Amino acid sequence: MSEDIRRELVFTILRLGLVATASYFTVKWMMSAIDPTRKQKNKAKERAEATLKRLGITGLKTLTEYELTIASQLVHPDEIEISWDDIAGLDDIIDELKATVILPIKVPNLYNYSKLHEAPKGVLLYGPPGVGKTMVAKATAKEAGARFINLDISALTDKWYGESQKLAAAVFTLAIKIQPCIIFIDEIDTFLRKRETHDHEATSMIKAQFMVLWDGLITNKNCTVVVMGATNRPHDVDFAIRRRMPATFNIGLPSHEKRVQILKLILKNETLDGDVDLESLSLATENFSGSDLKELCRLAAMLRVKEITANYAELISTSNTDSLFDTLRPINMKDFTNALDKIKRMKVNGTEQFIDNFNFD
Repeated sequence: MSEDIRRELVFTILRLGLVATASYFTVKWMMSAIDPTRKQKNKAKERAEATLKRLGITGLKTLTEYELTIASQLVHPDEIEISWDDIAGLDDIIDELKATVILPIKVPNLYNYSKLHEAPKGVLLYGPPGVGKTMVAKATAKEAGARFINLDISALTDKWYGESQKLAAAVFTLAIKIQPCIIFIDEIDTFLRKRETHDHEATSMIKAQFMVLWDGLITNKNCTVVVMGATNRPHDVDFAIRRRMPATFNIGLPSHEKRVQILKLILKNETLDGDVDLESLSLATENFSGSDLKELCRLAAMLRVKEITANYAELISTSNTDSLFDTLRPINMKDFTNALDKIKRMKVNGTEQFIDNFNFD
């Protein structure tokens, strides 16, 4: 082969390489430009960077774009407003969480004394709606001083093939980089439900990868990452997922004594009339959840507000609302009775049957 032909061949290869490179970056730019979620991703990245800086986490350049997307759901422990002081009637569960989850996170050298002292890599909170599962998870993260990823499952879905798996992997790689960390999945049954033969291929792949990455946490004894899930349908959670969550806590409807504690907590800063009897109120609210009790107290408090809203226009236009609200009378027992009647009319039928059938075994 002559020198001219060889030179021409080299130039041709270089031209083809340049064209291919330019075409690749052009197509990549076009795909990014037409991506309808581009603005949303950019905002998530900015939010993530701001949160990580508040946490004092350096080396942001080492995080991938997928990890930054997940980091946008990161919550600083100091920004979690829920604490144990805001939870009543769950003392036994709180004590067990302190011993089995929080203590090993805060005192990691416990593992040096016994391998059995390590924190569980999976915790499942299950029980009826409104009993405080999410509050318990947030309070656990705050008490442990752990970074808290409040995982929004919709953030793992992407229209491009393969992107969802990368986002699922980013959940764990990010958590390991910023440990100690708690990954919280609310309504975990909607994401990691029992696998069926008719499941979509992409969904099955995400579930499988999620479990493989989770196993990586379990085998890594030096990793302080805990996956917490909450559900009111424990039987719908995949058995393989339940196996990875050995620490399970059944948060049921509060008993009479616990309802009294919850009512006292909700009403601790309220002005009550002398005829208010929380014991009687607790007896009248059997099968009420903590959320139901809070709504009961809210409705009772609003009944007295109605008395000063006769002149609605004056109330919303006045610049001195403090003087108007200073005239509010204390909440009396009649307010609670009327509110209770309203809730019972609205309350879904069959609650008792639901509770009787709620068995994790």
